[in-house]
Amino acid sequence: MTAANSQPPLLEFRAVSKVYGSGEAAVHALSQVDLIIEESEFVAIMGPSGSGKSTAMNILGCLDTPTSGDYLFKGTEVGRLPQNARALLRRHLLGFVFQGFNLLARTTALENVELPLIYRGVPAAERQRLAAGALDRVGLTGRGHHTSGELSGGQQQRVAIARAIVTDPLVLLADEPTGNLDTMTSREIMDLVTSLNRDQGMTVVMVTHESDIAAYARRIIRFVDGKIESDVRNQQQAA
Repeated sequence: MTAANSQPPLLEFRAVSKVYGSGEAAVHALSQVDLIIEESEFVAIMGPSGSGKSTAMNILGCLDTPTSGDYLFKGTEVGRLPQNARALLRRHLLGFVFQGFNLLARTTALENVELPLIYRGVPAAERQRLAAGALDRVGLTGRGHHTSGELSGGQQQRVAIARAIVTDPLVLLADEPTGNLDTMTSREIMDLVTSLNRDQGMTVVMVTHESDIAAYARRIIRFVDGKIESDVRNQQQAA
């Protein structure tokens, strides 16, 4: 798949293992995992508790490093980067959405979305412009001055997504993004995530335990006991 354009994959695991603890207490969260995710893919990662899916997500998000093996981001081995370089990679190239919205309660939607731009040193006027644009992209035009308590759960998750995409990351990492939402709101959020992938070409990697949510992805990877049990293209989304 990469031979035609000779470009390295966007995300790649090469025999990645992750062990927590030692001796008899050692937990092998991942075991010799090989994985390639190309730009503009929409991948769902599934598996039971303890299967390794969250550990894989943490490594992909540069929140953790492998015990052995290599994690490459656009051909660069992430584990060999100094900690500050990994932090810069997270800040500039990755966006995160979590099950808990992780919004600052007494802060407006606009100010919540501005946070990643503050860390990047973007001037105030530019921050506000970019944050307002991100809120527009997630369908929250005119809601920027509402606090979290004045927004529904679905609106709060939209704010969280706006915050994740305000820096135009290469990859959106979503960990159970609909876990706290009802069915109808979950569909709205997944339609939004799908549009970010389909219309804007954003690479999406999503952890979920729900088959109906995974069905939005074009590719579904299932982890069991620290290994990839299956990796299949979703025929419904293939077109």
